[in-house]
Amino acid sequence: MEDKKITCRDCNNEFVFTVGEQEFYKEKGFENDPVRCPDCRRARKAERFNR
Repeated sequence: MEDKKITCRDCNNEFVFTVGEQEFYKEKGFENDPVRCPDCRRARKAERFNR
């Protein structure tokens, strides 16, 4: 396994999906790679939480 570079769906910035994060995702049973950078993920989570 190696780090992956992914382009964020929301802001189009490139971010690194590290091996450690990939292992964490696999452990949790997530099958898809993230489509948003950590900042955009946090922003979306906060948006949903504040409703």
